[in-house]
Amino acid sequence: MTAASREAPGGKTAAQRKVFIKTYGCQMNVYDSTRMADALSAGGFVETADHRDADLIVLNTCHIREKAAEKVYSEIGRLRLIKEQNAAAGRQMTIAVAGCVAQAEGEEIVRRAPSVDVVIGPQSYHRIDSAVARARKGEKVVETDYAVEDKFDKLPQSSRQGIRARGVTAFLTVQEGCDKFCTFCVVPYTRGSEVSRPVSQIVAEAERLAGAGVREVTLLGQNVNAWHGEGPDGREWGLGELLFRLAKISGIARLRYVTSHPRDMDDGLIAAHRDLAELMPYLHLPVQSGSDRVLKAMNRRHTADDYLRLVDRIRHARSDIAMSGDFIVGFPGESDDDFDATMDLVRQVGYAQAYSFKYSRRPGTPGASLDGQVDENVMNERLQHLQSLLVRQQSDFSAGLVGRTIDLLIEKPGRNSGQLVGRSPWLQPVVIAETDGAIGEIIDVQITRAASNSLFAVPA
Repeated sequence: MTAASREAPGGKTAAQRKVFIKTYGCQMNVYDSTRMADALSAGGFVETADHRDADLIVLNTCHIREKAAEKVYSEIGRLRLIKEQNAAAGRQMTIAVAGCVAQAEGEEIVRRAPSVDVVIGPQSYHRIDSAVARARKGEKVVETDYAVEDKFDKLPQSSRQGIRARGVTAFLTVQEGCDKFCTFCVVPYTRGSEVSRPVSQIVAEAERLAGAGVREVTLLGQNVNAWHGEGPDGREWGLGELLFRLAKISGIARLRYVTSHPRDMDDGLIAAHRDLAELMPYLHLPVQSGSDRVLKAMNRRHTADDYLRLVDRIRHARSDIAMSGDFIVGFPGESDDDFDATMDLVRQVGYAQAYSFKYSRRPGTPGASLDGQVDENVMNERLQHLQSLLVRQQSDFSAGLVGRTIDLLIEKPGRNSGQLVGRSPWLQPVVIAETDGAIGEIIDVQITRAASNSLFAVPA
């Protein structure tokens, strides 16, 4: 028996082990799931889309909403039944909980859900292969310490074949953690303080992506424009400089980044929007509220006027830029006047897309214990009014593109036969009839119709 086919626990060869990864939450978690799959491949695991066929199930969790942990426990309960059925059939199944709920709950997960074998936080997922190997020998493994070593330096690199299988667009994490401590947010407690990867690591990963056919790279960070990594010249670079460097990589035609904080939007980054054709004219810049009083209570450290002036500067640098944002309604103490201020700000900015939520208490954050918690019915009513305005703005933006010729990056086949789907420079899905263009190519198309969440086009 060769090393590649040696018997593994549960009666399967190492090469036959399958892993199913369920990802919750943000793009950072999507990236983390990809890298966990890379790390697990070293232990002989291959990905499967069917959780019932998996030897290992990884729940990569998000803790941004109040009831996130309870949803995870419900999912674990369903998986426990499958695990017990497998055990009765003589097959070993391992359950791992990763991500921000794992970091926040730690040992409590194993106590409440004994069917869980591995709990591993986002700073430790580069050790998931060894953690799973220990668990499959009968150990309960909890890895939630903030790692001292550089996890990005420890991870195996994605294979060219693996990158190609994931498509022509890719996420690339450049920064993790947050030092802002907004009073509604749990990220500093689950992801830790801000850490920036050096330029050399980022460029090397981007070059590998480009070499495997990736055309569009989105840089990720909890506070991505706070990135300040060590450059090859020994100085500290800003995100604008990094974008200029990445734009030089052959094959990379489009660049994006998310998520930004208004306080970290500096002159160098605005200049990148002005001067780089590769940097797409779309910016997600959360403001959360239009009320200075609420912004102060949130510890956002900017005013509504600061934000509006910043938007004006960005639009002056890049006139075709589309703005996206995040909003929280019903933050403790929010009055009708405060909410009206948010509506006024939305009207002034005009968003092409936005995400809006009712305030949700995050355990362990300062906001959870503030006086003046807003009634649920009031929050529902305010959210309905805000979302109605945001939907109208999004529809107006999309309708304004009808008749225009735009660049389209073809990403994949469409849902229906004879269709292809790509993304506009402003991140909207665009559906076209099949053309001579191939996946990965950028072609000119004319927008013919705007639907609620997508555009339709024909070759120009």
